[in-house]
Amino acid sequence: MPFPGSPFSGVFAAVITPIDYSGNIDFATFDRVVDFVMDRGVDGIVIGGATAEYVHFSVKDRSDLAAYAVRRMNGRGKVIAGVGASSIYSTLQLARCAEDAGSDLLLIPMPYFFRYEQQDLAAYAEAVANSVSAPCLLYNLPSFTNGLEVDTAIRLLESVPNLIGMKDSSGNRANLDPLAHARKNRNFSLFVGDDDLLLAALQAGWDGVVSGIACFMPELIRALYRSFREGYEDRALSYQKSLGELIEHVVRLPIPWGVRVGLAVRGIPNGPMHLPPSPGRLRQMEELREWLNRWSARSVTELSK
Repeated sequence: MPFPGSPFSGVFAAVITPIDYSGNIDFATFDRVVDFVMDRGVDGIVIGGATAEYVHFSVKDRSDLAAYAVRRMNGRGKVIAGVGASSIYSTLQLARCAEDAGSDLLLIPMPYFFRYEQQDLAAYAEAVANSVSAPCLLYNLPSFTNGLEVDTAIRLLESVPNLIGMKDSSGNRANLDPLAHARKNRNFSLFVGDDDLLLAALQAGWDGVVSGIACFMPELIRALYRSFREGYEDRALSYQKSLGELIEHVVRLPIPWGVRVGLAVRGIPNGPMHLPPSPGRLRQMEELREWLNRWSARSVTELSK
């Protein structure tokens, strides 16, 4: 079960930010993605995270998307808005705009590009959280940004009132128990961001998942989560094995590209990539598309039983 009294729990789909062939946000396709995941039972969406490729968009574009997403959701579930950037000034502008737009939570990844010490990251996260009244989640994304060490995260979660939890996308299984045990001093929510660790995180007492895979296969993530919560651990383990097989194929491409191929297979074409795929990548995309057509037809049928 989620930790008693945790502020938030559940399954959240980390959605893409589709673009047109001029690189502008394609709001009509964004609508289809949001409706697709919400109609399949997730608890909310996350915009502006790694799956959304947030580094490609301006502060204005991201602020506009946050306001648009809140309107589109129209109370159907929670909106978690990523506010990461390379500069505190851009981050603060994003955070205030997302809060003003009515986002339920703000997601704070660490700065990217330059390398910083843990004390720098702590000062950054505290400054952002203290600048808004909306509840905030730390976002540990070490593959793409500066990584938060567990001790740093725990100190922040214990000392900054407006930090009410964390999403950990490190893929580090060793992080699960220390973060769960840290809640003896102050309650906060824990979300796993690496789908490979979903069942392990739930077994360690974590509260939920923010999933890129849920952007195109929300049924599987929801089924795994609900099976575990309802006490069907053998079924949850079976779903985790299926999820592992899916991830193995998707990660042969950059993650957002794999998610986009998955969405197209599920009936939502979503425009170009931010880089022109090479002939080799186009072959990989076609291989993934062919495999997903077979795999998803079988899996969706089984999940609907």
